[in-house]
Amino acid sequence: MTPALAASACLLILTLCYAAVCAASPFGPCRRCRGMGHRLKTDRRGRLKRGKDCRRCHATGKRIRIGRHLFNAAARLHRDGTR
Repeated sequence: MTPALAASACLLILTLCYAAVCAASPFGPCRRCRGMGHRLKTDRRGRLKRGKDCRRCHATGKRIRIGRHLFNAAARLHRDGTR
C-alpha cells in the first residue's frame, strides 16, 4: 500500500467517524465553560463558587458541533434552492 493511499484511507475513516459523531450527538460541550454552563470562581478563602453564566452557550453548557453546523447550512441551501 502506497503512503498516499494509506493517508487518504485514514483521512476518509476519520471523516466518516466525525460525521457519525455529528449525526448521533449534534451538540457537544461548550469549550469555554466545559459544559457546566457557568464559570467557576474562588472566593477569598479559596473555596469554589459559581460564577457568571456563560455568554457563549447561554448557560446551557452545550454548543452545536462544527460538522453539524456545516451540515445544517448545506441542507438549508439545498432546501432553499429546490423550492
